[in-house]
Parts: sequence; C-alpha cells; structure tokens
Amino acid sequence: MNFSAVITTLPLSSQHLRVYCYVVHDQSVSISGARAHTHREKEHTQRKKEREIFCFMDIHSLLWFRKGLRLHDNPALHKACEGAKYVYPVFVLDPWFLAPDLSAPSPGSSRVGVNRIRFLLQSLKDLDHGLQARGSRLLLLKGDPTSIIPELLKKWNIRRLCFEFDTEPYAQARDNKVKEAALKLGVGVFSPISHTIFDPQETIRKNGGTPPLTYQSFCKLIGKAPVPIGDAPSSIPLPEDFNGAKLVDLPSLNDLGYNNLEQEEYTPFPGGESEALTRLEQSLKDKNWVVEFEKPKGDPTAFIKPATTVLSPYLKFGCLSARLFYTRLKEIYSQSKTYTKPPVSLEGQLLWREFFYTASYGTPNFDRMTGNPICKQIPWKDDDHLLDLWREGRTGFPWIDAAMVQLRKWGWMHHLARHAVACFLTRGDLFVYWEKGRDVFDRLLIDSDWAINNGNWMWLSASSFFYQYHRIYSPLTFGKKYDPQGKFVRHFLPVLKDMPSAYIYEPWTAPLEVQRKARCIIGRDYPKPVVDHSVASKQCMEMMKAAYALDKETEGQPSLEDIDALKKKLQGKQLQTKDATAAGQTKRKNEKESSSSSGRSTKQQRKMTDYK
Repeated sequence: MNFSAVITTLPLSSQHLRVYCYVVHDQSVSISGARAHTHREKEHTQRKKEREIFCFMDIHSLLWFRKGLRLHDNPALHKACEGAKYVYPVFVLDPWFLAPDLSAPSPGSSRVGVNRIRFLLQSLKDLDHGLQARGSRLLLLKGDPTSIIPELLKKWNIRRLCFEFDTEPYAQARDNKVKEAALKLGVGVFSPISHTIFDPQETIRKNGGTPPLTYQSFCKLIGKAPVPIGDAPSSIPLPEDFNGAKLVDLPSLNDLGYNNLEQEEYTPFPGGESEALTRLEQSLKDKNWVVEFEKPKGDPTAFIKPATTVLSPYLKFGCLSARLFYTRLKEIYSQSKTYTKPPVSLEGQLLWREFFYTASYGTPNFDRMTGNPICKQIPWKDDDHLLDLWREGRTGFPWIDAAMVQLRKWGWMHHLARHAVACFLTRGDLFVYWEKGRDVFDRLLIDSDWAINNGNWMWLSASSFFYQYHRIYSPLTFGKKYDPQGKFVRHFLPVLKDMPSAYIYEPWTAPLEVQRKARCIIGRDYPKPVVDHSVASKQCMEMMKAAYALDKETEGQPSLEDIDALKKKLQGKQLQTKDATAAGQTKRKNEKESSSSSGRSTKQQRKMTDYK
C-alpha cells in the first residue's frame, strides 16, 4: 500500500513547527494556507476519520535573493526566519544576465554592461557583510535558477521558500517554474510585494482589471502606503553543513570573464545597502531642498555633485526600500507648511516609478511596439549606423555626445539628459526605432529598470503616455541653458576642452583659426553634425504627424501593411527633400565663394554648413 503525508501548519512554537500529520491512502491533496483540503468531498470525509496525531518538525527556510538586496524592510527575510531552525540565504549568479559577450559594443554581457555587473557584485558583498554580522552569510551558486533552486529545496530539506515578488516577464517565467517545482515537493512558497510601495495587481483590480494609463488616475487608486517593517532579526540561524551544494566565492569581474577592460573610469556610485542608506540620509539632510524639489528645475549638466538623489540604482537592486524612502519623505513633508506636490516632487518621482510598474505589469508586450495595445505604431527607421553614432557619442552635437559618454563611463545620467538624448534619437532628429535606444539604456544604465525604461522610451518617443510630439529637446540650446560655459561637455569630451564657450555647443560654426587654436578641427578631431537639426526636426514632425493621422484613421489599429506603406511614402518624400537640400547647399556654396564679404553672422554660417 502507498502512503503520502499531508502536512498543514499550525501556530509556531519556539524553534520548532507544530503540525497536523495525516496519513492518507493514495489521495491527491492541495495545501492552501494553514489547512490541507482534499479535492473531493469523499476524500474530505475520509480524512476526518483519520487518527490525528501531533509531531514536531524542524523548519528549514530558503531565502532566495534576486532584487531586494537588503536586510531592512524585507518581508521575505522576516518570513524565512519565522520559527525556522535554519535559514539559507541564497543568490544565484545567472548566466542569462552575466555571461560575457565579446561581440557586445562595450564591456559586459549581451544584456548588462560592466558597470551594472560591478554594482551588483558590490551589493552582494555588502549584503554578505550584513548577514555575517547576524551569524549567517550569503550562499552563492552559479547557473540556471530554475534548476538550482529546486535542487537545493531537496538537498537541504527546505519546507519554506521565500522570495520577493517580481513583475518583469523574465522573472515571472522563471519564478513560475520554481514555484511549480516547490509545490510538487510540498514546499510552501511566500512571495511578498516589497520591490514596489503598492501592489500592482491590487491597483489593476481596483481599476476594473486594466492598468490605469494616466498618472492622475493611478494616484487616485493607490490609497495609503504600507509602512516599512523594520530591520532584519539580530540573529539568522545558518547550518554548518550544506550537503555538498556547489557554493562559490563572490567573484571579481575577472573571475566572471570580463578581462582586458578598457574603460577609463567606472561609475562613481558604489553598490550596496550600506551606501544606499548613507545616501538616503545625505539626501534628506537638507529638508529645504527636499520640500522645494521640482523635477523640471534640476540641472542635467551637474556632474561633480548631481542635482538629484542618485538613489535610483539602489531602488533598482532593492538595496533601498522604496517604502522606507517614501515614509521618510512623508515625515519631512509633515513638518513643513509648504512643499512641492506630485508629479514634480520627490514623492512624485517615486509614484512615477509605481505608475510604470503597474502599467507594465498589466500591459501585454509592454517592451515593444508590435502587439502593444497602448503603443502607437510609427514607421521608425531601423538604422544601425545612426544608432552606433548616437550610442558612441559621435553625433557631432556636443551636448548629446557628452551625455552619451557619461552614460557609457558612469552607467548613469540625469533624467533630463536621458530625456534629451532619447528625444534626439527618436522623434527629435534621427527618427530611429525607440526599442533600439531602449536596449542601449537597458544594457548600460546601472539603474536600468524594465518597467521604467520601457515606459520612459515610449513616453519620450511620443509613442504612449505623452503625445505632444512637436515639443522637442534642442540638441543646441538645452544644455547651454544650464551650463553656458560648457563644463559638462569639456569634462566628458576632452577633445573640446579648449573650444571657446561661444562655440562649445556648436563647434562646427567656429572659424577655422579658432578650431586650430583649440586643437580641434571639426570633421577630423571631432565629427561634423550627423544631421542639420533645423531640417531633421521638421522632417521628424512631419513623419510623426503622418503616423498620428494613420492611427486616427484606423482607430488605433493600423495593420503592418498600413505601416509599411506609410514608411515607403515618407522615405520617398525624404529623398526628394534631401535632393532639394543638397541643391540648395551647392547653390549657397557657390554664392559664398563668389562673394567678397566675409562678415557673416553665426546664424548665416549655420544655414550654410554641410552636415553630411
């Protein structure tokens, strides 16, 4: 005769778990909550007749870290420790993210740049130190988590698996496989919401089953924020024997295979919970700055001391609890008679994060144009040459190039700089597919966040959420407004460090003798502009206008054939415009050569410049 044990949890007692143990003959059961329920009434009746006995069992918990790399305000950690004899804190180094790719355009894997990998390793080291202070340590393994975690559940006799809920598609697929394996082994799974302040599922439910698609409607739904649950337990029990599990030491970049790194500098923002909490305190120390913060008034060119908190990478990795940050902000607001409000305040920035998490969780194909119900279908260019120039900081527009160099070197840039370079690549000048730019950001940013990155690229390309496509960030004047002397440009583009301030944002307008004196000849030492902004921006607006008209004509559902037809039509029109522009440039060049006057204005010179 075959037997199976059905175990249901009761209130915890000391270091042991008191349980009901039933002996059930050849029955299929489902464990839910604190009791075991049979699938059929007959089984339920039979189980009631079984003799009830009490037994004691040692609970072994596995705490699976992915994001949430912190000890404060960590519900999964608290649940893992609850009544457990042993807690196994695990992080799996996943090759899907970390495998080196020598063909990638910069050091790192195919998906993640070396700056973010370095930030992760620093965060893991800090987490390990925190665990060691509590009598435990971080257990590192390398491989596919969907295989490794189920193996550990069996090897370590785990009865409770705890990990933070993750909304990203890759994480959802991964976690569902692990949960399925856990349930087959009779392991209880606890996966709380703690990476966000609010539960995206609950917000979508309140909105009738669909995500709110405006910031205002989202804010009306969320209600009161949950409070942080405090720090980790002072002691976390860890066994001495790991039953032959293949644990690895915390690797270096070289250990992971990232050799011959040629980067001149790494990000100045180190990873880890300790650094996150220190930066939080520093950011909130100046209460006047907190209550007066307004996003549009930040300086995107401030780099020695950035004009923002730079807490985003710590929120991304969960080194800092968003609930803690939010609670601390509300405490400061409560002590002030006046303070800025969402969407421009610091609180508003956290709510934007929540908004995009909710929208992304409830929207199919949120990370692409095709099949995305909230994304306008626009005939973008699939131009890898323009993409390369933009990514490598070689567009010939110093403000754009300096920001992209900062991204490559630091893995970070101010949010207004992100707006400017994203607009330039898409609807502002180059009209390149927003998914291409998204991929560059996703790989290089240390704070790259799937929901926020995709949401912002749709916003800035006027594909969703924001539709005023005629409002663009000028690559000529936007940076100058904040930094007329060009300190930001000179730092990240040292080739232009001696260019006079009058020409720093448009060096191609500098007379040749000025370029020679600055030791920077445009077209040789620094590239000419890849486009004529005055022409390209108008063309982009015309293409956006046509795409919006098609969207309206087809009631938001243009076919692939419609998009292809519009793309061919616009390309033909662009060729005609290009030929006419070239003819005009030749004519003006001839007029210039025959003219004896050399005292032309900078504006006239700009009109006559050959941007090819």
